Amino acid sequence: MLENVYWACAFILACILAYRFGLPVLKRFDAENVARIRRQEQDKSDPTAHIRHALETAEEQVEPVTEIKAGSVTQYLFEAQVFASRDEAEEARANRIGVIARRFYAELPQALAGRETRSPLSARERAAQRWRSRR
Repeated sequence: MLENVYWACAFILACILAYRFGLPVLKRFDAENVARIRRQEQDKSDPTAHIRHALETAEEQVEPVTEIKAGSVTQYLFEAQVFASRDEAEEARANRIGVIARRFYAELPQALAGRETRSPLSARERAAQRWRSRR
């Protein structure tokens, strides 16, 4: 009998913990998804959305600026270069992001030209044709 009371208390405690800690995480996850879907819908009508996406992708590829404290002096490190101020380091990082994004647009025509040389058939359709020709 007392064992059932312990199990009931454990269940109630688990429910309280799930409500206290699990629910906010799920709400935050849902809010992020709603914001992502809203942004995707807005991007359909935004002619400059591709530039923003290229910059966001380039930003993911570049390391952040690291703050280094040497005694009482604070310096900032970006790509093995030490900067005296955060603004200089962030400017170097922004320049690097711009270089990566420009490289994407420089390579884009070549990538799109390569698509035209491929067969209009999908990989599955090409495999099916090869299989039929072997029979």
